[in-house]
Amino acid sequence: MSENNAPALIGSSGDSLREAFGKELTRIAPEYPKLVVLDADVAGGTGVHHFRKAHPDKFIQCGIAEQNMVAAAAGLAATGMIPVVTGFACFLERAYEQARLSVGYARRNVKIVASHPGLDVGPDGGSAQALEDLAAFRAIPGMVVISPADPIEQALATRAILEYDGPVYMRTGRSGSVRLFNDDHVFEIGKGQIIRHGLDVTLVACGVEVARSLKAAELLAEEGIEARVVNMPTIKPIDEALLKRCVLETGCLVTAEDHNIYGGLGSAVAEAVTKNRPCPIEMIGLKDSFGTSGEPDELAEHFQITAPYIAEAARRAMARKEHLQ
Repeated sequence: MSENNAPALIGSSGDSLREAFGKELTRIAPEYPKLVVLDADVAGGTGVHHFRKAHPDKFIQCGIAEQNMVAAAAGLAATGMIPVVTGFACFLERAYEQARLSVGYARRNVKIVASHPGLDVGPDGGSAQALEDLAAFRAIPGMVVISPADPIEQALATRAILEYDGPVYMRTGRSGSVRLFNDDHVFEIGKGQIIRHGLDVTLVACGVEVARSLKAAELLAEEGIEARVVNMPTIKPIDEALLKRCVLETGCLVTAEDHNIYGGLGSAVAEAVTKNRPCPIEMIGLKDSFGTSGEPDELAEHFQITAPYIAEAARRAMARKEHLQ
């Protein structure tokens, strides 16, 4: 586990997470001669258009046939290849059976990388917004589940999943991303990081909610509340040791994710905490709801997953903690 001083919000990187993924995959491809990328006719939307241009001999166009694509990837993995399956998160859910049986059950070394997760799809509306993908893929035995927070971490995670021997589901992102970390940032599968220190409450977040949690911590600091912020890019396996430490030191938690509150980061944290050290937990995410059409930032406000709502959840968690004392 690495700990950093509280990062400033370095600012817009100019890169979305999908672009960071596509560029890094393209850059490191020569190091992995068995790497092959499978696409469902959305390379322009997943960032792998960079890979297609640079490495056409390692790029397989599967068309709009996600189920066939995932099954084909499992077959490639069985021959020793390292297949990376790319598509939009909601469309990759079509291939859940193949991910479960051909990849998970057979424990094939397949990497499923999903762009356009959560409310990030925006105007395409609720039918295209994958708000249950973390829950679905987390439930597959042996499947690692990752949701990086910024372009630096996305690039590091891209290499990490190629080094890991086993099935992985990883989110990227459609919108321009806020850069949080410097070039010396460290990513390790299964580890979280304390990125802002505090002893009053812990905010545990993944993906786009990490930046919002840092803003929430700033709002709380104006009231004299020192919130710890934990970046938890690996939802499975969750960093139980870090969570246990945070509970011991702060006594209450808030989780924040661009996902349904059922089955994703909040559930993973709650499962770990109740097993090790129960405490008050408040969950920020969509409350058993489908999304709707709108710009991602507008939707985040509408569904109450922005910084002010995270801060309010922190106040509730602290009040519950005080009631128990």
